[in-house]
Amino acid sequence: MRRLLPDPAPLDHDGLVEAYRLPPGRSLRVNFIASPDGATTVGGRSEGLGSPGDRRVFRVLRALADVVLVGHGTASAEGYRPVLPGSAVGRLRASIGRPPTAPVAVVTRRASLDPASALVTGAVFPTVVVTCAAAEPGRRAALTAAGADVLVCGDDDVDLPTALAALADRGLEQVTCEGGPQLLRSALAAGVVDELDLSIAPALVGGGTRLLDAALPAPVRLDLRQLLEEDGTLFARYAVGA
Repeated sequence: MRRLLPDPAPLDHDGLVEAYRLPPGRSLRVNFIASPDGATTVGGRSEGLGSPGDRRVFRVLRALADVVLVGHGTASAEGYRPVLPGSAVGRLRASIGRPPTAPVAVVTRRASLDPASALVTGAVFPTVVVTCAAAEPGRRAALTAAGADVLVCGDDDVDLPTALAALADRGLEQVTCEGGPQLLRSALAAGVVDELDLSIAPALVGGGTRLLDAALPAPVRLDLRQLLEEDGTLFARYAVGA
């Protein structure tokens, strides 16, 4: 992999980690892969756009995060599982001095996550379920009984600023969000996104799930801070403006 901006140079493994490391403090970075025409999936999954370089960046961002935030639809479609110590991400976390596991936080307005899923039952660090007061109390109770950490943030819908504050209160300050499009739109509309890490795959799809599922209240300006490249895939780091 090589860095194009700033200061062009080749990047080894350690250089890639440093390229994405954040200073201490609260932050929400969003990680997506998309085609130049805006598709984030092929056949319903992001895997069809991926590359070895994208998978390395994905693991680095997870290794640097305190918590992985994801919408329930994406977690279900992509078959999410806990971050475990023996996984590639777990080993990478340990190698850079991080705890070998980190929680996954699932945003679901209806508390729809299955309490019997591996994401709940197989977690070393309890999976966090971010929901709202409108979610059926029985579902919330079942998730709590199964070992999940249920956060009620908001009344009729999930209030993301409240959710991020609740995660920070648990020591989970640096958040990597992995989608999907509805969660990205909600986070941008709420003004809580600090960084967009966008892998741009060298392919056109002409369909599939789009990067955003609806219009934003107003355009959100992006400031390109870093650009990497490997085998035609671009890896952009954008600071997200107000």
